[in-house]
Amino acid sequence: MSIEESPPRDFHAYIKDRLKSMEASGLLWKPRTLEGPSTVWTKVQGRKVLVLSSNNYLSLSTHPRLIEAARDAIREYGVGSGSVRAIAGTMKLHLELEEKLSEYKRKEASIVFPSGFMANSGSIPALVGQGDLIVSDELNHGSIIDGVRLARAERMIFPHKNVEKLRQLLEENSPKYNRILIITDGVFSMDGDIAPVPELNRVAKKYGALLYVDDAHGDGVLGESGRGVINHFKLEGEDIIEMGTFSKAYGVVGGYISATEDIVAYLKNTARTYLLTGSTPPPVAAACKAALEVCEEEPQLIESLWKNTRYFKDALRKLGFNIGQSETPITPIMVGDNERANKMAEEMFNKGILVLPIVYPMVAQGTARIRTQVNARHTEEDLDLAVGAFESVAKKLDVI
Repeated sequence: MSIEESPPRDFHAYIKDRLKSMEASGLLWKPRTLEGPSTVWTKVQGRKVLVLSSNNYLSLSTHPRLIEAARDAIREYGVGSGSVRAIAGTMKLHLELEEKLSEYKRKEASIVFPSGFMANSGSIPALVGQGDLIVSDELNHGSIIDGVRLARAERMIFPHKNVEKLRQLLEENSPKYNRILIITDGVFSMDGDIAPVPELNRVAKKYGALLYVDDAHGDGVLGESGRGVINHFKLEGEDIIEMGTFSKAYGVVGGYISATEDIVAYLKNTARTYLLTGSTPPPVAAACKAALEVCEEEPQLIESLWKNTRYFKDALRKLGFNIGQSETPITPIMVGDNERANKMAEEMFNKGILVLPIVYPMVAQGTARIRTQVNARHTEEDLDLAVGAFESVAKKLDVI
């Protein structure tokens, strides 16, 4: 059959088939819509529910200082920048945010992107290319995976937090490459465990590699005034690239890289997601800066977050729940199979608790779980209510 006689390729039929297959496998996202602000109690589907699945760890998205900063920025600068940063979209607010971020992170310089995903997908392929090597933890975030795929460098994966295997890979392969980038999450988003950053850094230095840490879930949570995993491990001053996001504990949206002046200057001239995307809107930039200031000036928020984290984990453990290796406010309740996890989340919602089922392919087969995240603004009464609901539903579904 000639090309002219070939039947048409029906993309719409393909998409319909894929959607049906995903639906049958329970893999379609069906997010619930918040009808109010991102607070610990909010309105969903016409009812008030307790939220235990938000990244807004410190409730900064509704903090008066962030709201005021955003309003002031709108009045002075408007709602948009009008351009990409490299042309006419760099405003005074952007420079003030980057300066504040560098001071907060105790780094030489910083670059801000419109999102954390863009920070990873733009920075990684800018930093390494042909003739280079990326070595990445197997459980790294999808934005890291996409950034690695976009880079023209060779790539290797080491087992989760397995520093010895990483060392072996570099011992065997490092002489073959020009530059080596080791990439890890700081806090792993599905399990809530913390990367062994000091050990990774020692391996990086031994083999002349550079360590790149995505601290999306460590920002605002770990370290002094929420400065993150590098501060948590007292590694400030080390040559480590810090990547993070403003969309979680900082309560806004945006991504960043904090590093040396040279690396930041290089990224501002080579990262395509920075060069070819409209810059962060003025109210967002102002609110991000205010979030850093609040973390410094209101440490009681972070203290409350950790108090709630310990209280919630202890209560779950006493009931016999398996919460994996979590070390942070991300607390997975291990369920096992996809169907049971989905059913558990549905039953919890019926009891007025909003939680998220995490199922394959987001996690390995047989490791489906309910991912919970406590908040600094939760009360003990809130957490007791959630634990009681979990106990009731888990017994009904034979989870405990």
